Amino acid sequence: MKTDTIAAIATAMASSGIGIIRMSGNEAIEVADKIFFAKNKKSLKDCDSHTIHYGYIMNENEIVDEVLVMLMKAPNSYTREDTIEINCHGGVLVMQKILETVVKYGARPAEPGEFTKRAFLNGRIDLTQAESVIDIINSKNDFALKSSISQLRGAVFFKIQNLREKIIHETAYIESAVDDPEHFSLDGYEEHLDEVISNLKKEIKCLLDTADQGKILKEGIHTVIVGKPNVGKSSLLNVLVGSNRAIVTDVAGTTRDIIEEQVNLNGITLNIIDTAGIHETDDIVEKIGVDRAKEYLENADLILYVIDSSQQLSEEDYHIAKMVQGKKVIILMNKSDLKSKVEKDQLEYVKKISEHVIMISAKDGDGIDKLVTIVYDMFLNGNVTYNDELIITNIRHKNYLSQALESLELVEESIQNHMPEDFYSVDLMHAYETLGFIIGESVEDDLAEEIFSKFCMGK
Repeated sequence: MKTDTIAAIATAMASSGIGIIRMSGNEAIEVADKIFFAKNKKSLKDCDSHTIHYGYIMNENEIVDEVLVMLMKAPNSYTREDTIEINCHGGVLVMQKILETVVKYGARPAEPGEFTKRAFLNGRIDLTQAESVIDIINSKNDFALKSSISQLRGAVFFKIQNLREKIIHETAYIESAVDDPEHFSLDGYEEHLDEVISNLKKEIKCLLDTADQGKILKEGIHTVIVGKPNVGKSSLLNVLVGSNRAIVTDVAGTTRDIIEEQVNLNGITLNIIDTAGIHETDDIVEKIGVDRAKEYLENADLILYVIDSSQQLSEEDYHIAKMVQGKKVIILMNKSDLKSKVEKDQLEYVKKISEHVIMISAKDGDGIDKLVTIVYDMFLNGNVTYNDELIITNIRHKNYLSQALESLELVEESIQNHMPEDFYSVDLMHAYETLGFIIGESVEDDLAEEIFSKFCMGK
């Protein structure tokens, strides 16, 4: 682990009210004392921890800025190292000059996520808490934010730690019984262990059952709007976004390329893609747009299939209906503000494609509330809560939980086959170690580098 002093601009590189330059390391206070001249003329090393001091940052004889310096001494800081935070004016140039001065006098530029990495390596937080930091920064909706804060407070850590304690207790008993059979009896132990494994499996399965929902709530629902040209796809996108994101005209085929937008619907994020109208065309540019629309359909979590209800269904409508059949699709009968010309048998055919068929008017916004309700029902059983229930939102956690479950199933299989007790220990320990990867009890350097490289500079 590197213990030299690192520094970075911790606020956004844009003009703002204030900016923060952060330092951490053994020489952070010493570096600060070289460039900070306090109004009270006291040296920072002689000041109490968690105090704020007013003065100037100096580069030789030149005043760089008027600042407030926050002092946090080890181990009571984010990194558990001596930490200095310089609060300056929020201009890009002045922040860069202060960072250059800090580096000139002994610090080095920090790598992305290096402050949080040091907090992890110094034992202040576990790996799940470190990952939750970047999740908080990248939160797209209220649920993602609250879930990330819950994990930052240790929700995942405490659950995984509890599972590991139960596993290691049984492993230790088996090892003791094998080494000292006179004092540790294994009579009837198979039944006991079988019950323990069964309960552990239930707990892990409950966590895994939340993973798909957690991924959707954290990352959003990959949503594709499809339909033939001029049915109101772009108008639907605009009403969902709340602005004129896509060009809307009476001319068919206005949208020729893919338009992507992110929409927050009362806590659920839709990553919406508005596609070119699917139809036969000789126009090269339109054809490329249609081909892309078909590609996006294959990987969509949700398809919004828009039909013009003011016209009878055409061959193109039927063709698209066959393409979306068997997928998660909501059929939107658009232009409900006009008289419907969709015949009864055509409507019955549409209802066979999806049980979710609603009348909307993208022009007036009618029916959009019902669309939101259906999305809730389809993906969240109509219920989004912000309670203390632990939801797995990280694919890495999900993979290790699945591996641990497989190891416990092998233990269960060994019990059923009445294998020797030391067989149990091997798979129990594998489950124990696999769960340890989640919280960082054992972590390879390349994995740590991959996780922390995703962080922004200064965090």
